[in-house]
Amino acid sequence: MFRNHGKKLAAALTLAGALTLPFQAHAFDAKQKEEIGALVKEYLLANPEILMDMQEALQQKQMQAQQQQASAAITDNQKAIFNAAEDISLGNPDGDVTIVEFFDYNCGYCKRALSDMDAVLEADKNVRFVLKELPILGPDSLAAHKVSAAFRDLAPEKYGEFHRTLLGGEERATEETAIALAVKLGVSEADIRKQMEVKPHDDAVRNAYSLAQSLGITGTPSYVIANEAVFGAVGVDELNEKVANVRSCGKAAC
Repeated sequence: MFRNHGKKLAAALTLAGALTLPFQAHAFDAKQKEEIGALVKEYLLANPEILMDMQEALQQKQMQAQQQQASAAITDNQKAIFNAAEDISLGNPDGDVTIVEFFDYNCGYCKRALSDMDAVLEADKNVRFVLKELPILGPDSLAAHKVSAAFRDLAPEKYGEFHRTLLGGEERATEETAIALAVKLGVSEADIRKQMEVKPHDDAVRNAYSLAQSLGITGTPSYVIANEAVFGAVGVDELNEKVANVRSCGKAAC
């Protein structure tokens, strides 16, 4: 809500706004326009906090529009978001609450958010965590993802370990580091490369890109919980709060 800054500014802004009306009964002359502009400038310089109020209101409006877009996309894409055949989930496969995370192996915020996922799963044995790879940070991320997709197909039971190790590592995720990890976990480089040739295009990441666009996701990590998209590494406390809300009222925010 804007603060009440007095009738003087309101009058000035009313006059200034009138300048832009397409069907004005009369036009202000150059001197009147100059006086109105000076009046508005003087007031804003004396009360710069109103600009902060305006910025906050704009951000709130943008967030509401973004969430409305996301909510509609969630309604239209329930199966693709929460129960896609190609996705792998961690935690309880029959959990009563599902958290979906979009991530990139080279995203620094995703690396920090890895501990949030593990903390949620450790404390709550009835949460299902779906992982959607969204390689958006350049060629290395895409190359690492292709190795990850091949590994997921060949050794799905070890994908959780692969995911935690590659995302949690300090070095940049590349094709080479991802293959080295796959070999360490028992899948040969030859098998990985063969699978990458057999399946050069991964439906999971194609679908993730499409969903991200529909949901308004422009960065990682981002989450979907019940009816809400959650943008950014919000931390374990907020994730737990939203899980509790879903159990309480069926929505991420009650």
